[in-house]
Formats: sequence, C-alpha cells, structure tokens
Amino acid sequence: MALVIANILFGANFSFYVSLTEYYLNFQQIFMLQVTVAAAFFIPFAIFSKRSYKITVEDFGSIFIVAILVIYGWMYMLLWGASETSPIDASTIATLGPVFTLIVAHIVQPQRLSKVKTAGAVVAMCGAIVLLADRNNHAISSTNEAFGNALVLCAVVAIAANTVLINRQLKRYGELTIMGWYYIIGFVMVAPFFWSEIEGFNPLGLPLLPMLELFYVIFLGTVLPMWLLYVGSSHLTAVHTALYRYIQPVVAAMLTLLRGQNIIDRANIIGAVMIFSGVIFVVAGNMIGRRATRGSSYQ
Repeated sequence: MALVIANILFGANFSFYVSLTEYYLNFQQIFMLQVTVAAAFFIPFAIFSKRSYKITVEDFGSIFIVAILVIYGWMYMLLWGASETSPIDASTIATLGPVFTLIVAHIVQPQRLSKVKTAGAVVAMCGAIVLLADRNNHAISSTNEAFGNALVLCAVVAIAANTVLINRQLKRYGELTIMGWYYIIGFVMVAPFFWSEIEGFNPLGLPLLPMLELFYVIFLGTVLPMWLLYVGSSHLTAVHTALYRYIQPVVAAMLTLLRGQNIIDRANIIGAVMIFSGVIFVVAGNMIGRRATRGSSYQ
C-alpha cells in the first residue's frame, strides 16, 4: 500500500510541474522549495541518529556522491525535463529505472546477463529512442520535447546509479539517516546558487489553484512519497518495487488528459508499449535468476 500511494502521488506531480512552470514559476524555484522543505523534514533524522556518528570516511564519500546524484541528477534534472516536455512522456520514461539499475549494476560489478534481461533492456531503450526521435522536430510553445525527454532520461540514470551505489550504506545506517545526510549535503550545495529564486517569494500570493498545486508538489509530491517509497522498499524486493512504477504514467496520463494539457499520440503508445514490455522482461529475468539461484543452493 505504501508503494501504491507513493507512485500515485509521484505520478500526479508531472501534470502539476507543467502547469506551474508554464504560467507561474520557473523550475528552479520549485526545485529550491522542494530541497528546503525536504531538508527541514529529513535532516533531523540524521542529526539525532546515533548511527550518523559512526559513518566512516569511506562511507561518507559514497553518501556525498550519491547526494549529488539525488539532488542535482534526479530532482533538478527531472524538474527541468518535465518543464520542457509533456507529463505523459516524462512519466513513461521515468519507468525505465529498473533497466538502468540493471545496466549500472553490471558496470559496477560485471556479471553474465541472461538473454531475457538483455532483450528487455534493449526493447525498453528502443522505446525511449522512439519518444526522443519523434519529439526531435516537435515543440510545445518555446520548449523542446526531445530535449525535455533527454533530461528526464538523465534523471532516471542518476536515480538508478543511486540505487546501486548506496545499497550497502542504506543497510548499515538506515534509510532515514542516509536521506538526512542527502539533504544536509544537498542544501549546502544548492542554497548558494538557488536561494535567491525563493528569497521574498510568497506562495500565498499565487491564485488558489496554482497555490494548491505548489503545496501538493512540495509536500504530497516530494516528502510524503519519498518516505513511503522507502517504507515500501524495505518490505519488498527491488523486483516487486519496480513493478509499482507503472502506476505513475497511468496517473500522469489520466490527469493530463482530464486537464487538457496534452493528448496521447502514436509515439506515446509505441514508446510506452516497448518500455513497459522491456521492463517486464528485465523483472522476469530477475525473478528467473533468483529462482535458479535458490534451486542451485538447495541442491
């Protein structure tokens, strides 16, 4: 239930990103507000955790690198990309996480990949290429959808690398402690450059609808789903966790269509089918591999 709710909340974000950045705020303002509010929520978990004072220099180096990936690679790139493309494209590409997690894990620790996993990764990547190529000559007002899709793709790569690189530290120090350090590092690195974006900004001065959208993005679309994501992930395998990401594009597409922000075209359908099919192959390959490992261990 935690993962269902988290992915519903994440999925709605894409529609609100577009409407807010198109008419009321730039994405840098939303980014700084997200980091500030998340920092206020998560940093106390790091400060008051006894585990924080046991972090080794080596582990802190890993946390520092991953914090950059989360704050600038994931949050900043995703917001920038979502402001340049359609919510449907952005949310569809965001489901590529398991594929890039597989690729990054293979780079970090090379191992033989099954034909099922390889085929899944190739098919999913072809789906992303379909969206990038089709949008290359299209534009929404002054923005470029292909550029936006490429930024979202970079954000997915960053969060996939985070999943692989920080796994040992998460188990050793706990999710909330590590997330607190993400935002200690992130806030220090972001505030000098982006604080001026929100200095003197009064969200209550916005019209009612965008004010509610901004409240949603900052609280219900960032802090709450991130916490729920870690709660759900701690009780399930990465394979099961990945399957719930399909909720995001469904929610984003429904909300986008209801609000008249975009339409579903041929590229959306082809790209989504290829990406979803590819990810299912990757997940199935993981499940087959786990069963084979258990079988051999039993024997």
